[in-house]
Amino acid sequence: MGETTGRRGRPELVRARKRLGMSQVEAAEALLVTPTTLSRWERGSQEIRPVYRARMAAVFGVSPEQVERWLECTEPVATELWPLPDFADMSIESTVKAAEKLWRSELDLERRHMLAALPFVPAAVDGWLSSWSYGAPATSVASQGSGRTVGLSDVQRIDEMRRTFSRMDHQYGGGLVRPAVVEYLNTTVAPLLRGSYDDRVGSALMTAAATLTAFAGWTAFDTGRQGLAQHYYGQALKLAKTADDQLTGAYVLTWMTYQAIHLNQPARASLVARAAVESARKAEAPPRVLGMFLVRQAWAEASTRPADSGDRHKIRQIEALLGEAERVYAKGKSDRDPDWATNWDEPQFGGELGTVWELIGDNARAADYAEQAVRAFATARPRSAALNRIATAHAYLGMGELEQAVDAARKAVAEGRTLNSPRTIERVKRFDKRLKPYEKTIQVREFRAYLDHATAV
Repeated sequence: MGETTGRRGRPELVRARKRLGMSQVEAAEALLVTPTTLSRWERGSQEIRPVYRARMAAVFGVSPEQVERWLECTEPVATELWPLPDFADMSIESTVKAAEKLWRSELDLERRHMLAALPFVPAAVDGWLSSWSYGAPATSVASQGSGRTVGLSDVQRIDEMRRTFSRMDHQYGGGLVRPAVVEYLNTTVAPLLRGSYDDRVGSALMTAAATLTAFAGWTAFDTGRQGLAQHYYGQALKLAKTADDQLTGAYVLTWMTYQAIHLNQPARASLVARAAVESARKAEAPPRVLGMFLVRQAWAEASTRPADSGDRHKIRQIEALLGEAERVYAKGKSDRDPDWATNWDEPQFGGELGTVWELIGDNARAADYAEQAVRAFATARPRSAALNRIATAHAYLGMGELEQAVDAARKAVAEGRTLNSPRTIERVKRFDKRLKPYEKTIQVREFRAYLDHATAV
């Protein structure tokens, strides 16, 4: 039966969708309905059941009461609920205000819940890439704000705290460190952004804020809050654009690449990875940094698993990227290496190389790289060790070595239980899906029983 809104439609529902940069197809997918059904809802010609109204609240990041007001056309869309970065205004005032709004939103219990429920919006990435590549940066990053005078020593302290947070993240997972990062952004970084500083300090301050905001996005990603992570990555990219810092922007883009790969968005992963490499080349990135960007690009290109389709042309292209990445990375460290590249050491580089080799069908080489990474990470970086054990499991499975594959995955589960990193267990479960052809074997039955027990407690 139709509703009374049938003639005039539901314009606020349409605006809510568009505000998140979603097409009807993308919004329908997030709401678990067909695009035809969503179109009828927006036109007001079909009733919306309570279960889908609740789903709208989660997808759009608002309260159920707000959804009801939209559907009855009694209240405009409150766009301030979504602190998506606006690249149309690149002034220092706009950039600072948007960043503060995002960080502050997580201190509000209700808004924190809404932000955590936001979906990943693929269409938003396209607009950000265009603005990053073709938009103009701020004409000046100097500020005469209401806060105190800011100097380079203040910027250095932000970088020092980020390094501290990063060490904690590697040891314990993003879930433990994230609250402290958000608190620091609000209590320390935000007041500095509101202070007074010249162009030189302003540029350094925007860069430091960008890298810490990107790190906050990483911790959201590690805990499975993909929409929230995307918001932070977008804001970090705007801060880097405001500073006109190509290398920091490339750093943010490479983490956006990682997220798109994880979310099975290979086309967008490829676009973002190429933009990262292009920015890195413009910035004349030091060798090890450019090498990591190149291997991430290869990973993005390989995320379609060309080995499964027998696409030899695609595989040769990826092999060429890997070859360039290795040649560049082999040039070694540089005194121009940014401090955020510290963890892009040889085990990390080798582990990512191994992942790409597995995707293009060279499982023996992939297993060798992954096992070397596991040994190198050992106890110092347990999450990285666990993730590379999972990579080892995939490689052994590709070679038909079921017992070794399951044993590696079992060890990854044991290591993952000590971490506040839901992503690690999620990766194990993705591996488990590949075990379906072997599900009647004793090895798989025992592994699944162990996995069920480990993830239930």
